[in-house]
Amino acid sequence: MHRTWVGLFALSLFVAGCGSSESDGPGGGGTSGGGGSGATGTGATGTGAVAGSGGASGSAGSGGSGATAGSGGSSGSAGSGGSGAAAGSGGSAAPSAAELLATLGSCAELTKGKYKKDDEPSAPADVPICGLVGAVYWQADMDIDCDGIAGNECNATTDPWFQAETSATDSKGKYLNAATLPYVVVPLPSSRFDYSAAGLALGSVVAVIYAGQVRYGVFGDEGPQAIIGEASYAMAASLGIDPNPATGGVDSGVTYIAFTGAGSVMAPIEDHAGTVTLGESLAAALIAKN
Repeated sequence: MHRTWVGLFALSLFVAGCGSSESDGPGGGGTSGGGGSGATGTGATGTGAVAGSGGASGSAGSGGSGATAGSGGSSGSAGSGGSGAAAGSGGSAAPSAAELLATLGSCAELTKGKYKKDDEPSAPADVPICGLVGAVYWQADMDIDCDGIAGNECNATTDPWFQAETSATDSKGKYLNAATLPYVVVPLPSSRFDYSAAGLALGSVVAVIYAGQVRYGVFGDEGPQAIIGEASYAMAASLGIDPNPATGGVDSGVTYIAFTGAGSVMAPIEDHAGTVTLGESLAAALIAKN
């Protein structure tokens, strides 16, 4: 709103107008600057700022929104205030690997028997699947799954165990691409553990933690009934684990947290950005519930 003050001509020779500055409220723009000095000028107040007084026999510039008003020159008009940049409001930080690990506590075992990490006859069966409110988890190794669409990284030459299909398909009915989509392998249902009975489905979001890092992927493939600890080439690479399907992987230190329930399933399954967003939300809810 504009307000005009008419000064006495005699006083106009001595009185100089002064601008003032103030900050916008939370989330507003920057601090407004002071206007120029002058006599008998017309002042204008801008949004979130205080405009300065006009120059001699001139008009003051309009204050910009959350910005600095220009100074008036002699017998001229003050410059218009520029637009101030809006201050961004900070969002909540995504849960860290340490925060998620602290949520796990002691294992509430869901499995009737434990899994092996490898298929060697001498390998011990010592990995249970544990329950949480809103998730299940296991701590194991990471073998590399390079199945699905063949490419430079994943094919019958690079992977001695290559299969051209995955249990899950994308929104176009195509098998997943292990080289580009971070996903996790869950054992086929058995008397030991049935993932569907636990609230998991193909496309369920999974948080994978390794070496202080957390990454999000989807349940994209099924594995042997008695072996656990496997993820796609892309998931391994995102964690700094050697993704070579023949020689890569890591022997221990990987935690898999699979979120349960219909609201934890990503669709379309190939939308990795959506998976990360949903995963961070589910992880925050998991921490709040456990």
